[in-house]
Amino acid sequence: MPIKESELILNADGSIYHLNLKPENIAHTIIFVGDQDRVEKVTKHFESVDFETQKREFKTQTGIYKGKRLSVLSTGIGPDNIDIVLNELDALVNIDFKTRKVKNQLSRLNIIRIGTSGSLQKNIPVDSFLSSSYGLDINGMLHSYEMESIGDPDIENAFITHTNWSKDKAKPIVVKASEKLLEVFKGNKMFEGLTATAGGFYGPQGRVLRLPIQDEKLNSKMDSFNFKGIQITNFEMETSAIYGLSKLLGHHAVSLNAIIANRANGTFSKDTSKVIDNLIVYALDKIAEKITD
Repeated sequence: MPIKESELILNADGSIYHLNLKPENIAHTIIFVGDQDRVEKVTKHFESVDFETQKREFKTQTGIYKGKRLSVLSTGIGPDNIDIVLNELDALVNIDFKTRKVKNQLSRLNIIRIGTSGSLQKNIPVDSFLSSSYGLDINGMLHSYEMESIGDPDIENAFITHTNWSKDKAKPIVVKASEKLLEVFKGNKMFEGLTATAGGFYGPQGRVLRLPIQDEKLNSKMDSFNFKGIQITNFEMETSAIYGLSKLLGHHAVSLNAIIANRANGTFSKDTSKVIDNLIVYALDKIAEKITD
């Protein structure tokens, strides 16, 4: 049965509603950045850019890097934006817009997030790189989907016990990164760890301005969490949503973080632009060298 117009929303020119993209506009390897101004910080390294569009905070450029076609897309901030981006990208490759039916042969995208983050552990210094081997979802967005098959109950239950997690909050979900993409970006410069994904910047990440928060000790509990050597290494707002939806939809995903602050040591990078650009170049070279599909 065709998907209804109210569910699969297309613009007048046939592009998908929020991203303003048609299937031919994207590559099968897509780099996510949060900030629309960071798109050019990636594509300035390309040999050429043959497509560009923007609608709201969603900006996309597609071009060639070392002979490989890549797309760079700004997602904006938060799990709700990732819900839009992942579903619409999947629709671009796995739904026939003319018949409004799911294709018989499904495609798998490679999704690489390049972002900034602060380390929670003393041994992960500023100006280093970190790939998120797991995403810890504490924002609840994934509970809108049938997601029982994608979690890791052992780590989840250990986290719930360690933090005395409130039953009034959404149950935490732990989702593993794509093993294929984790392997692509391994190297001496790259740490690995569990990345926590919050649904907001202030209260959900333990920041207090005027409003009291439900658990003022949650951050320290997260810092000390350790499950068989797996520690929570950093905090941000997209990774677990990317991992969860990618796994449910059948895509590969990994999140790469430029560490610009270390909360445990109280240090901050003296040149954030340099460490971000270094990670961009590192990621682009690994993609060109190792990703073949």
